[in-house]
Amino acid sequence: MKKRERIERSIAGEQTDRVPVALWRYWPGDDQRAADLAQAVLAFQENYDWDFINVMPSNTFLVMDYGIQDQWNGDLEGTRECQRAIINRSLDWTDLRALDPYRGALSRHLESLRLIESGLNDKDTPIIQTIFNPLAQAQLIAGNKILLRHMRTNPDRVHTGLNTLTETTLRFIESLKRMDIDGIFYVTPHADYDMMSVEEYQAFGLPYDHKILDSLPSRWWLNVLNVGGEAPMFKLVDGFNVHIINWQDQHAEPDLSRGKSLVRGAVAGGLSPLTHILKGTPASVREAAREAIHQTNGRRLLLSAGAPIYISTPLSNIHAVREAVNVAGV
Repeated sequence: MKKRERIERSIAGEQTDRVPVALWRYWPGDDQRAADLAQAVLAFQENYDWDFINVMPSNTFLVMDYGIQDQWNGDLEGTRECQRAIINRSLDWTDLRALDPYRGALSRHLESLRLIESGLNDKDTPIIQTIFNPLAQAQLIAGNKILLRHMRTNPDRVHTGLNTLTETTLRFIESLKRMDIDGIFYVTPHADYDMMSVEEYQAFGLPYDHKILDSLPSRWWLNVLNVGGEAPMFKLVDGFNVHIINWQDQHAEPDLSRGKSLVRGAVAGGLSPLTHILKGTPASVREAAREAIHQTNGRRLLLSAGAPIYISTPLSNIHAVREAVNVAGV
C-alpha cells in the first residue's frame, strides 16, 4: 500500500496494511542553511522511511526577518532562543509590516523545500510544512511576559500586530501553494490552559487560526494540528480545517482513545518523546506502540510522538518506533 493511500484510509477509519508512522525533529545549526536543512531532512527520511515528512525549520523562521536576534543555546528539543525582542512598547505592535516570502529567511526555507522535493527518492512520500500560529510568533518577538501584559493593557495594538503576523503567514502559505506539498503542520502552543484563559485564546488565537486554516487549498489533504502543552484546549480547536490532531497524549488529557472520540479525523501520538523515545529502550518503545495501537484498534491512528523528538534520542529507539508498525497483525 502506498503512503498516501495508507494515511488517507487511516484518516477515514478504513482498513490499512499497517498503522502509519512518522516522527519529526528540529535540526539546530543545519536549519540556518537551505542545503544543510534539506540534506538533514532527506537523510532522516532515507534512514527510517516515515509515512510522511514534516519539514521543521527553526522555530523562529517566520519572524527572523523582523530583526530578532536568536541562537541555539543547546536546547535538547532543538529550538532557538531570542536574545533580543523587537517588541517593548505596546506601540511597537503597530510598526510591524508584512514580510515578503521571497526574501530573507522565508525565501531560504522555500529553497530548502525545493531541494527536499527534488532530492526525495520515494516521490510518493507526502511532505508537510511546519507553521507556527500568529500568537506563537508574537511570543517570539515580544517574550511571553510582554505579550500577556500588552494583551491585557493594550489589546487593540496587539491585534494590529497579530493581523500583520497573520498576513505574513498567509503570504508564505501562498508561496507554498506553488510547491508540491500536501499540507501543513500547524502549531498552536497557546491553546493550553497553563498558558492563558479560554477567553484570551478565543480573542487572540482563534480568529487568526481560522483565517489561516480556512485559506488552505482543498488539494492539501494532510493538514495536521498540534495543540497546546500539557493542558490543551481540545474542544476549542475541533472545528479547524485539519485532518489529524497531535498533542501530548501521554502527559495531558484527553488520552489517545478519548481524544480520538472527540475529533472527526485521525489522531497522531501514542508515544512520549521524553519517557519512551528518549529515556526508554527499544523494548519499552515497542510496548508503548503496541498499547497505542490497542487503545485505538489501529484505526484513525498515526503512530507518533506528542512533540518533536529530542536531538539526543538514541537511534535504536527511533528504529524501534519505525519497526513497531511492521509487527504481524498490527
